[in-house]
Amino acid sequence: MSWVISKYQAAQMLDAVAAGKGSAESSADLGVSPVTVSLKPPYAVIDGVPRLSFEQLEIIAADDTCYLVEEEAVSKISFFLKETGRVYKLFATGLKTPPTAEISGIRMHRTKGIDPWADTLEKLKSLGRIRGRVLDCCMGLGYTAIASLKAGAEEVYTVEEDEGMRMLAKINPWSFGLQDDRIKKIAGDVSEVVKGFSDSSFDAIIHDPPRMALAGHLYSLEFYSQLYRVMKAGGRLYHYVGSPGGRYRSKDIPSGVAKRLKAAGFTGVREESGALGVSAGKS
Repeated sequence: MSWVISKYQAAQMLDAVAAGKGSAESSADLGVSPVTVSLKPPYAVIDGVPRLSFEQLEIIAADDTCYLVEEEAVSKISFFLKETGRVYKLFATGLKTPPTAEISGIRMHRTKGIDPWADTLEKLKSLGRIRGRVLDCCMGLGYTAIASLKAGAEEVYTVEEDEGMRMLAKINPWSFGLQDDRIKKIAGDVSEVVKGFSDSSFDAIIHDPPRMALAGHLYSLEFYSQLYRVMKAGGRLYHYVGSPGGRYRSKDIPSGVAKRLKAAGFTGVREESGALGVSAGKS
């Protein structure tokens, strides 16, 4: 059985070692569930098997990246994909909070003053009551899809084009909720996938795309028109925009998004400053 830990769990174990204790209460799945780890110098022993040397724990405790612990190896959850030209890693955020994905240095969730799960819930607030069928345009680590089910959705369709993100979701313990049969995972570009859905298919849509610099077509009027087509009357949409930087820093991205959503037919379009996005409905 494999385990995933971060510097926060490693620090728990090292603190117990420093205190002369023979065991530590920690977690082997990034805080999802507790586990008792036996400390038998020079190893941390889990399920009766020496899993980590104290020296390895010191290395993990000094790193923001999560680590995969298997029977034969301990490895940093960080890799380069030739197909995308990007570096992916699972970035730890706290002792009992979910990690975020970091792609070539860009984190996929807010982490300053808020954790990825709370960030997800803040976005979902903009939709009001969630029910029926939900379209999650960009799966990422799957937190939006999982949270939508918990909030009352009956079925969630979640789309992800990036193979690196799909790989991280398979490793991340906080993403295991994606295995629920009510979540339909689709590999592909959502701008193409959406064309295959029937008119008025979804009660709610969550659109949390990569930055405009990486996926400008997911901010286009053409794509918004497709989202409008597949949304049911009375449905709600939330579109994450974030705080653009770089060459987009001087541009008012939320206003541009709102303008194009209105042009696509959406009504009740408003900026959601607390959730760094724009919400809209369909009459």
